[in-house]
Amino acid sequence: MNDKLAILRQYLLTKYVRKFKSRQQLLAWQNTKVIGFLTDVLPKSRFYRDRYQGLDLSSWQTFPIIDKSAMMANFDDLNTVGITKDSAFTLAIEAETTRNFSPTIQGYTIGLSSGTSGNRGLFIVSPVERQLWAGSILAKALPHSIFTSERIAFFLRANSNLYETVQRQRIRFEYFDLFATVENHIERLNRIDPTILVAPPSMLRRLAAARSSGELRILPEKIIAVAEVLDPLDATYLSECFGRTIHQLYQCTEGFLGSTCAYGTLHLNEDILVIQKEYIDRQLGKFMPIITDFNRRTQPIIRYRLDDILTERPDPCPCESVFTALASVEGRCDDIFWLPNLTGEKLISIFPDFVRRAIMTASVDIQAYRVVQTSPTAIAVFVKVPPALQPAIQQQIDLSLIDLFERSHCQIPNISYQEYVQHTEHHHKLRRIQRAFTPDN
Repeated sequence: MNDKLAILRQYLLTKYVRKFKSRQQLLAWQNTKVIGFLTDVLPKSRFYRDRYQGLDLSSWQTFPIIDKSAMMANFDDLNTVGITKDSAFTLAIEAETTRNFSPTIQGYTIGLSSGTSGNRGLFIVSPVERQLWAGSILAKALPHSIFTSERIAFFLRANSNLYETVQRQRIRFEYFDLFATVENHIERLNRIDPTILVAPPSMLRRLAAARSSGELRILPEKIIAVAEVLDPLDATYLSECFGRTIHQLYQCTEGFLGSTCAYGTLHLNEDILVIQKEYIDRQLGKFMPIITDFNRRTQPIIRYRLDDILTERPDPCPCESVFTALASVEGRCDDIFWLPNLTGEKLISIFPDFVRRAIMTASVDIQAYRVVQTSPTAIAVFVKVPPALQPAIQQQIDLSLIDLFERSHCQIPNISYQEYVQHTEHHHKLRRIQRAFTPDN
């Protein structure tokens, strides 16, 4: 089956065929899918084969849980195609440095992600998995049929073969690099006039401000927030500026986890993967998701605990979907940093993901961190590392952050270091990247 037919097939299955009349019907279907998936994939993954040896597949819901640290520690034995962590990481770092995200390893797409835990993660995706992902995301994100012409403006820190897969004959996909200035984007956006705008909430706010001032003239039919938590205040502001319901895609290294319905409610994509709930506070509906993705055979995701904290919607969604409806995603809580430009005349914005990546790529021995901008000229770094390596790692972090600030053409702030204190109160948001002041700009 060629790429176009595979994507179309998955689109049709997701959009029209996989309809569930009850929660019970959904759970029974998921159980069948997972058991078939495990039967096929366990012999191919040494890590999972050894871990689950002797266990009854029908009891998969209670299998041992893994997390990002376990996945990365066993990366070579976990994936089923013989790609090593060293080779994958080398390619991913090269892509980050050159901003060329097209190279693959043996045809497999490699990506780098840090996630909310602060620990970097690698993902491998096969061509078949890219097609499944593309068909699913088109089914859930497009406002019309796949045969309707669309112009999609997609803002991300890094492009990927994964995202380019959605480009079809009638669907024009335009990647916008978050490293570029907003001013550089406005002229191109006005020229393209996208029908769909996809960007982190922090960027959407900048674009909304440009639209309010008259610089940006676009009015997309659908606006989708990605990569960061969509705060209710931001959602209201953006909706007022654009006159549109603001939708969300809940996407991370571990899978395409959620998408909004026509009413703007975020639902878990339980027709694509299984998300079990590890409740932190059942009464408040707060839980951590445990993911089993029955479509990922290259880098299997089985009983994988994600660090995000999700909150269930207390009342049913008007769309009447049997998929879990969320009130909020409390993970990935980010703030934009603002630093003076070289002349001190104005402040330059530094997107949170760039700060995260600067820390992440400084050393493989960083166990946990927080970075807080306390003023326009001061940043505090809380980092957990092996004590013997602390001086060297702090020096590497300095170099990595300074490189980021120099590339952003802003003044170098004072960087101080403090002891990292483990976050233990789950009802409080864990903010790896935080701005603790309000800029005047």
